[in-house]
Amino acid sequence: MEDKHIILGVKIHDRVKEAGEVQKTLTKYGCSIKTRLGLHEVSDDYCSSSGLVLLELTGPVEDQNKLHEELLKIPGVITRKMEF
Repeated sequence: MEDKHIILGVKIHDRVKEAGEVQKTLTKYGCSIKTRLGLHEVSDDYCSSSGLVLLELTGPVEDQNKLHEELLKIPGVITRKMEF
């Protein structure tokens, strides 16, 4: 059987307000994160207040679920999960 690839998308509505709590949670569950990619719109005269973080999860499913649950508790954060 192939290994599953779990991708968790994390949409942050207001990076200034919510990024600190998101970062704290990601650090707490750092051993469950294999890959992390942060995306937000930026140009010479504009930096978006929202952002998107894509996480490739690894390790025990219980820890992955705890990470997901804690992110959902942060106001202004939306998540979507993909399995391949």
